Amino acid sequence: MSSPKNISDGVSQSRVPAFGIIDSHLRQAKKLINEQMAGPAEAGDMNQLLEHMHSNSSEMIRPGLLLLAGKCCGKITDEHIRAAAIVEIIHNATLLHDDVIYNGQKRNNSPSVNNVCGNENAVLLGDFLLGRVFQMCAGLKPQVNEVIAAAAVRICEGQLRQIAQRRNWQLSESEYIDIITEKSAVIFSTACRLGAILSQATEPQTQALAEYGLNAGIAYQITDDLLEVIGHENETEKTAGNDIDKHKLNMVFIHLLSSVDEKEKEAVINSYFEQTDAQYDKNALAKMLRRYSSLEYMRARAQDFVAESVGVLGSLEESDAKDALIETVKFIACRTA
Repeated sequence: MSSPKNISDGVSQSRVPAFGIIDSHLRQAKKLINEQMAGPAEAGDMNQLLEHMHSNSSEMIRPGLLLLAGKCCGKITDEHIRAAAIVEIIHNATLLHDDVIYNGQKRNNSPSVNNVCGNENAVLLGDFLLGRVFQMCAGLKPQVNEVIAAAAVRICEGQLRQIAQRRNWQLSESEYIDIITEKSAVIFSTACRLGAILSQATEPQTQALAEYGLNAGIAYQITDDLLEVIGHENETEKTAGNDIDKHKLNMVFIHLLSSVDEKEKEAVINSYFEQTDAQYDKNALAKMLRRYSSLEYMRARAQDFVAESVGVLGSLEESDAKDALIETVKFIACRTA
């Protein structure tokens, strides 16, 4: 592998306040990601795309949770750093593929890779990152690799299930939760499980942290889906309205459709989901969602999962890392306040 000099060396501080106690370790993970996100020296075009994606990377929530989970149960090691980088690279690969599937044109307040260079390059770049993950997994303990592989399979299953449920106007809330659990929350749970395993935590500790991560991931995705409908692109940092454009029901619409009569239900579907033009009156939609308390319901459900997430940590010893986990799940679910 060539030197990572083509990839920016700067590591910005995470926007998650509680990650301050793991800042140095998070920076190490980011440095390792930088090293892995560098192609061969002759692959100039690919390195430019990697640089574009890297320069607009996320707040490292998933690797941060892995490190905090590890810190709850012991000392953070080089294996934690490697696993944290792996989790984030998998996440980045899924974002590349998601933007192709859902025609995302914006990511982290910049043009998405598929917008810049087309779908083919975005898909192959995602595959390249997954190839890097395979390389990084070599030498890790079999148990760790098994957890990573299982997560990758579940993420794909969740994505396939979501695609299969397009235009299913009878989708239930429990089915929606099942979908986002697989496609989104699993990587949160996996991160926390890996952190615990690598700190040689007991099975009850490992299970508690994995459950914390799963509930935190569900709360995160519910909040993200709410922002996707009523948020502005400078808040969501990605293309808004894709759920509507791609005929996907999320929790806010599931609640709305269950609250209106059949005539109004048909009108909602025709007005928002059956239009070929993705543009819609966001203010009018928000007004309707408030009238039926759908926004409040979705926020309340996110807080239910926050409470579940915090509750399962009760069996863990008190520590700064545990406090940071509690602060983090509250932080990621209050982005619509």
